Amino acid sequence: MDDTLSAQATDVERARAGDEAAFTRLVTPLHPELRAYCYRILGSIHDADDALQDALLRAWRAFGRFEGRSSLRTWLYTVATRTSLDLAEARGRRALPVDLGPASERAVVEGNDPVTDVAWLGPYPGNAADDRYLRRDSVELAFVAALQHLPGNQRAALVLAEVLGFSAAEIAGIMKTSATSVSSAIARARRTLDAKAPRCSPPSADDARLRHLATGFADALINGDPDALLALLCADVTWTMPPLPHWYRGRAAVVDFAVEVPMTRCPSWRYLLTTANGLPAIAFYLGEHPRASHQPWSITAFTARHGLIATITSFLGAGHFPPFGLPAALPGH
Repeated sequence: MDDTLSAQATDVERARAGDEAAFTRLVTPLHPELRAYCYRILGSIHDADDALQDALLRAWRAFGRFEGRSSLRTWLYTVATRTSLDLAEARGRRALPVDLGPASERAVVEGNDPVTDVAWLGPYPGNAADDRYLRRDSVELAFVAALQHLPGNQRAALVLAEVLGFSAAEIAGIMKTSATSVSSAIARARRTLDAKAPRCSPPSADDARLRHLATGFADALINGDPDALLALLCADVTWTMPPLPHWYRGRAAVVDFAVEVPMTRCPSWRYLLTTANGLPAIAFYLGEHPRASHQPWSITAFTARHGLIATITSFLGAGHFPPFGLPAALPGH
């Protein structure tokens, strides 16, 4: 440990003197947690990557002024917070279709065109390495979506306190305010968040059960089997598909949409298992026929309650696939 601390201290001195390699050695271990932090604030992995890149550039340019009064981790969170809040203010809060209007009772085929003037919430690419840095519940969609209803300062203060474990005094230093203001911001944020995503919200199934449900859902769509799909769903299941504005609540509405659109109007599906927001998910690919090349269609995330699917969130668009490290296409059979 002493050798590690000594090496870090040496790298700090070298980085202050302009050694970029030393700076890279110092900050690289913190990339995953900083990226996840930026995602929670911004609700988009693309925005999070932009914010992280900008924050690291700002930190490098300012590192000659780093005096070590706080830890390097705290100092980097100070830079990442300011960068993320600036970007959040510029791009607006992220939304899901449930924020726009009530659920549709039947499948909407016409007039359900993508809405392009809304900043939509996006999925977070989970992988095994992230488990060292993340509490899974802190990147689940319900939590991140609820965070988007908070002003930026409340969003940052709540995540820094309740997810990352910083004290009110530390957060005050990060956000350049008083500990009293921080405590007040956290209290207001928690009241709003409890109304949007209560802490007693139903837990997800274990990963093995959720993988089974996810693959069962995918197989039901591929096989055109509404009865198999129905057997997987909670009575009050919801299905949202950003950037499409219409969404569905309840078994009847969800199955009606599945039969009318993916089972009937989409010629051929293939899929891969992946992980989104810390939970098993499905990457769907669509082809013109089974032997054709299948192109990226959606990252579909799930939660479960009492062993059945409770929420389905299909993030439509090939742009979601690169951060997940997924293939650009799948060959036909």
